[in-house]
Amino acid sequence: MKKDKYTVAVVGATGAVGNEMVSILEERNFPVGDLRLLASERSEGKQIEFKGKKVKVHKLTKDSFKGVDIALFSAGASRSLEFAPEAVKSGAVVIDNSSAFRMEPDVPLVVPEVNSHAIKKHKGIIANPNCSTIQMVVALKPIHDAAQIKRIVVSTYQAVSGTGKKAISELEQQTRDLFSLKEVTVSVYPHQIAFNCIPQIDVFLDNGYTKEEMKMVNETRKIIGDDSIRVTATTVRVPVFAAHSESVNIETHKKITRDKVRELLSKSPGVEVVDNPNNSIYPLAINSAGRDEVFVGRIREDESIDNGINMWIVSDNLRKGAALNAVQIAEMLIKSEI
Repeated sequence: MKKDKYTVAVVGATGAVGNEMVSILEERNFPVGDLRLLASERSEGKQIEFKGKKVKVHKLTKDSFKGVDIALFSAGASRSLEFAPEAVKSGAVVIDNSSAFRMEPDVPLVVPEVNSHAIKKHKGIIANPNCSTIQMVVALKPIHDAAQIKRIVVSTYQAVSGTGKKAISELEQQTRDLFSLKEVTVSVYPHQIAFNCIPQIDVFLDNGYTKEEMKMVNETRKIIGDDSIRVTATTVRVPVFAAHSESVNIETHKKITRDKVRELLSKSPGVEVVDNPNNSIYPLAINSAGRDEVFVGRIREDESIDNGINMWIVSDNLRKGAALNAVQIAEMLIKSEI
C-alpha cells in the first residue's frame, strides 16, 4: 500500500556503503518516516546524522525488522543470507547489495536505467548488482538495443573504497609510511596497494578467474537479459580512493559507428558523455567521485574487427555502483506501489 512515509532500515549502516545510503536517502528526499540503522554489536550505540538529527545505531538481530517497509542491506553476503529472509518474513522488501542472491533465478538483479521492469517480479528480495557491473551495463544497454552486443572484453581499475573503510585507511597509511621512509604494513590486500596495481579482486576460482571477474560475466548477462553475450573480464585494484574506471571493448552483430554511439549515450538516462580527446577531456576518477552519473569517453571504433567499439567508463562505486542504485530501486518500488 502506498504511504506518505516509509520505515527504512539500513543494514551495515556504519560501513562505507551504508554511510552513503543514509546520505543519499537524505539528498534525494526519500520519504523516510522512521530510519532504523542496524550494524554489528561493535557499532551499537554509534550515531549517524540524518536530516540534522543524530540517529542511533542498533545491533542487528532477527527481530530488527518489525514494522520496516524497505530494508537496504550492505553488510556482506553471510549477513544477508542470515537476516534478509527474516526481514521479508516481517513484511519488508529487501534491496541487497551483497552477492548473496544476485544469481538466484527468482531474485531480480536490477539497474533501474537498464531493467526496471524486473522489479515487479520480486518475492521480497531485490539484488543490487556488483559495482563494476552496474556502471558498465548502464553504458552498454543502449548500444545493445541498437546493434546487439556479441562480445564484451572489460578490464577494470577499481578504487580501494570498493573494499571498505579499512582499505581506504590502509592506502592512506601506506602512502604516509612510504613518504616517511617507514616499513609498509599490508593487511587488507595480499600486496601493498600504494603506488601499485593488484590484478586480483576477491578469491581465485578453478578456471583462473577471480570471483569479481565472474560476477561481471554472469551479472551482465542476467541484467541485460541475453545469455548469448560472451563476456571476459580482468579486474584490477588500483591506488585510487573513489570511482572505478573500466576499459571496455565490445563487438556487435550490427555495425555501429563512433558517432552513433555518442549520440545514443548522450540521450541515455544516467550517462554523461565526456569525450573531447583533442583537448585531453575524458572521464577521470577524481572528477567522478561524489557524482551520480556514469561517465563515458574515449569512444572509438575498434579497427581490428569489423563491428567493434572501444570506450572508457568511470563512475563513483559507492554511489551509482552501490548506494545510489539501491535507493533508486527503492524509489521505483514506492512509485509503482509494489
